[in-house]
Amino acid sequence: MTSDGPPGWRRGLGLALLQAGLLLSLAGQLLLDRVTRPRGWIRTEPVDPHLPIRGRYVDLALVIPAPEVGPSGAPVVLRAKDGQVRAEPAGAATPRSRSLQAFPGASWTPGASPGPVPAQLWRLEPRVAFFIPPEVADPSRRPPGEQLWVEVTLPAEGPPRPIRLGVKRGSGPIIPLAMR
Repeated sequence: MTSDGPPGWRRGLGLALLQAGLLLSLAGQLLLDRVTRPRGWIRTEPVDPHLPIRGRYVDLALVIPAPEVGPSGAPVVLRAKDGQVRAEPAGAATPRSRSLQAFPGASWTPGASPGPVPAQLWRLEPRVAFFIPPEVADPSRRPPGEQLWVEVTLPAEGPPRPIRLGVKRGSGPIIPLAMR
């Protein structure tokens, strides 16, 4: 043993600093995306999770009115407009890493108010996981008449990144849920 301490001490410290640097660079990239990339609200449908990970989370299927999308499994690109996220058909030149697949679902009347023509709902793949604190009740269990929404960041590539959950009652505004 030398006066500098055990032989592996410096290597261990170097590895710890490398891991901390990687973690901080990822956190910085996610924060930068949250500030600079578009964001908006998407309606969700909770799905029974079957991921073998630990912790409390809600598995959310993203549901978007997209009547102009083509056949089932068609690639779509997400765009934020007026605080909401909409899907547009992906062009032939759009890389797969910048598009998601859309599959038709049930009919839905946006805002649940009388009068509007029902729009076709499309589920997006892949789903997203939203992690919740242990002391918070499961936000996916909503009473009748309430819809669960998620605010997301739309990254340049990959699926949307959830920021926070909200609830919409009837044709009212989306009210963010307090998760603390």
